[in-house]
Amino acid sequence: MPTVFKRAFATTAAVAGGAFVRRYLAAHEGLAAIDTDLRSPLLMLTGPMTRPRLRLSRPFSRIRAATGPGVAVTKRRTGGPSPVTVLVTTPTRSCPGNRPGLLWIHGGGMILGSPQLEAGASGRMSDELDAVVVSPDYRLAPEHPFPAPLDDCMAALNWMRENAGELGIDPGRIAVIGSSAGGGLSAAVAQRAHDEDIALRAQILVYPMIDDRTTLRDDHCGRGRFMWTPQSNRFGWTAYLGRPPRLSDAPDYAAPARRTDLSGLPPAWIGVGALDLFHDESVAYAEALRSCGVPCELVVVPGMYHGADTLAPNALSMKGFRGKSVDYLRSHL
Repeated sequence: MPTVFKRAFATTAAVAGGAFVRRYLAAHEGLAAIDTDLRSPLLMLTGPMTRPRLRLSRPFSRIRAATGPGVAVTKRRTGGPSPVTVLVTTPTRSCPGNRPGLLWIHGGGMILGSPQLEAGASGRMSDELDAVVVSPDYRLAPEHPFPAPLDDCMAALNWMRENAGELGIDPGRIAVIGSSAGGGLSAAVAQRAHDEDIALRAQILVYPMIDDRTTLRDDHCGRGRFMWTPQSNRFGWTAYLGRPPRLSDAPDYAAPARRTDLSGLPPAWIGVGALDLFHDESVAYAEALRSCGVPCELVVVPGMYHGADTLAPNALSMKGFRGKSVDYLRSHL
């Protein structure tokens, strides 16, 4: 290796190593609060989202995950003036018939992610529940701010219902599910579907991104130190809204937690970690749903940070976390 490259490599390694050490020291207290089975060196590599980091992350967020056995995956396009690409995952272990349908909305802070990145998780759920899963490749902010992502998700839901016979879906047994930004969009879909007289069996909101006002708080009680930080949250919400969040208002459906009348919405399962930045807004939304007469099961996992179920999927607590959401869906579908 030429000397100039050796020096450049050494300099880069030193800078990266120094940043790692500084981040580790700053996060040491936060690491101590994390459940032992959920700790990972990869947590030290997560940092605030910025435009340069977004550009670097986008290609990786479109990597195709293995779906595993028992399902077949096809790519389709919805109709209408603004077609949306969707991944359709269909069980192959049983005979075709009128199966439940799941609208699976991927996460990524409204700025990242893809259906193919979550194809492994959606494929497992399709196989476990013997359900057809439709996951839209919705447009992302900041290039496409609200309402574009929500419009794409609603287009996918309407396409599922209009093509239920071909897809083998029972149109009377459809639920919506998503994590993080996908959870926020799932909550918004549930609200808008209710207002448009579309019945859903359930909404599964996994550490959902539902309240832009969280970005206006300074004290998060130590939450949000890993994976999705307050800085990343401000970046994501600003990109999605097309402007910085403000206390006074947000467009209808953009921040589902702002809605005051939640009566008539489908039964909800909300899961979040005690160390997640979205803990408070998730708990508050569960309480608001219950106060409006909507059945809601809330699961809060001690020592769990944002996205821990993806970083440590084999941890006993994360298997239980995911299992509870599957059981809830099974009971409602």
